[in-house]
Amino acid sequence: MHALVIGAGLGGIASALRLRAKGYQVTVIDRCAQLGGRAQVYERGGFRHDSGPTVITAPFLFEELFQLFGEKLSDHVKLVPLNPWYRFEFADGEHFDYGGTLMETIAEIRRIEPLDCAGYMQLLKHSQKIFDLAFTTLATQPFDKVLVMIKQIPRLLRLKSYLTVWELASKYLKNKKLLQAFTIQPLLLGGNPFQTTSIYSLIHFLEREYGVHFVMGGTHALVSALEKLMIRNGITIRLSETIKCLSVESGKAVAAVLESGEVLPVDLVVSNADPLHLYRRMLNPKYQSFLNRFKAKRPQVSMGLFILYFGTLKPYPSVAHHTIWMGQRYRELLDDIFNKKLLSEDFSLYLHRPSATDPSFAPTGCDSFYVLCPVPNLLGGQDWSKEGPKLRNRIVNALERTILPGLSETITEDFYKTPKDFEFDYLSEHGAGFSVAPTFTQSAWFRFHNRSESLKNLYLVGAGTHPGAGLPGVISSAKLVASMLPNINGQL
Repeated sequence: MHALVIGAGLGGIASALRLRAKGYQVTVIDRCAQLGGRAQVYERGGFRHDSGPTVITAPFLFEELFQLFGEKLSDHVKLVPLNPWYRFEFADGEHFDYGGTLMETIAEIRRIEPLDCAGYMQLLKHSQKIFDLAFTTLATQPFDKVLVMIKQIPRLLRLKSYLTVWELASKYLKNKKLLQAFTIQPLLLGGNPFQTTSIYSLIHFLEREYGVHFVMGGTHALVSALEKLMIRNGITIRLSETIKCLSVESGKAVAAVLESGEVLPVDLVVSNADPLHLYRRMLNPKYQSFLNRFKAKRPQVSMGLFILYFGTLKPYPSVAHHTIWMGQRYRELLDDIFNKKLLSEDFSLYLHRPSATDPSFAPTGCDSFYVLCPVPNLLGGQDWSKEGPKLRNRIVNALERTILPGLSETITEDFYKTPKDFEFDYLSEHGAGFSVAPTFTQSAWFRFHNRSESLKNLYLVGAGTHPGAGLPGVISSAKLVASMLPNINGQL
């Protein structure tokens, strides 16, 4: 039985491996020249850059993929725990190191606001309750039946899931800087903390339970190890090819039509494409259920991303591996990005310095950096051919004034990606960085289902599906889909 996986992001890779372990013949097709989806790797002038995800927070999900074939993750990649997990640099020059042991975190909180120490412990306790339900129980629970959602409503209400991430944190913390530090996480998954359901507050306990890790060689080293695992187990990989549409007969996908005109017969399809692209561009509306057409019509998509990659001809040893650089505004800036779709003069940034942990990312005596800046998606109408260079310069100037003195004189091999690149490279609707935004009305049953209602043999994984964006979410979506499919001998 032939299974086709559309898209080789980490959700697609995990799906291919799990299907192969069930005995399917598997082909993976992706339009990029490398596996990994957003987890590409760039090499420029001796500097290496992961293009997308840089944080590993639930290593056991990757360990499971190797265990399917009797192998160990540790035999192929080296994971290094980080401390701190993140350094927050605030606009007034104060910083907050988050991570390490619980006592180290409490000590940092006490340094900024002693009265919030007890509140943080209560927030962590609440986060654990959400984690126990939303991650441990529901992340691999199909939500394609409305009754499944209805059964969970009392538990979700008891956990105050109707509150936003900001509203929940505000019940436990009072210091504005700490509130920013403990609500920023949804932004790294495409959500506005003032609109994202507090279900995503589980991230606090997830990080505490499993730590924050870095893959030596970068996230793409993990992708490379998974690619070799796929090859060793007979999975066919086809890159730099794009699937145009699906052919349908009797309510089932029978073939995939490539842009080249090739027609590839299929028995089963798992799509790791953006669900909005799948239902808007790849599947004729006459074959779609009303629910799929409705969800694809007017969803709220995540913000866009401007990512600046660069090297420096001198090292910056005082800069942490992960830095969250906070601007003057918080709620107002996020309102501009998510709701007004305005590209403001100010910004907040995520700065990644992998050479802090792995010197191979940069030539001797140099550093490698990547800066992620949340921006409006393409619905904002910005002309990125004009705005890109200006934003690049504003970011360089801001970092030079604060944590990277002399940057304009030492920066080298810099380039950037905008929402237009996300639209073209990954067929992301409106150039969104994380597909559908994680609001309450776009989570669980309300999110795109992993089992399509449109075709009997079509399944969905990835950031736009349940349980959501982020590496734990997309890998869990593949685990969920595999649980719904039989082995080729018919046994679940």
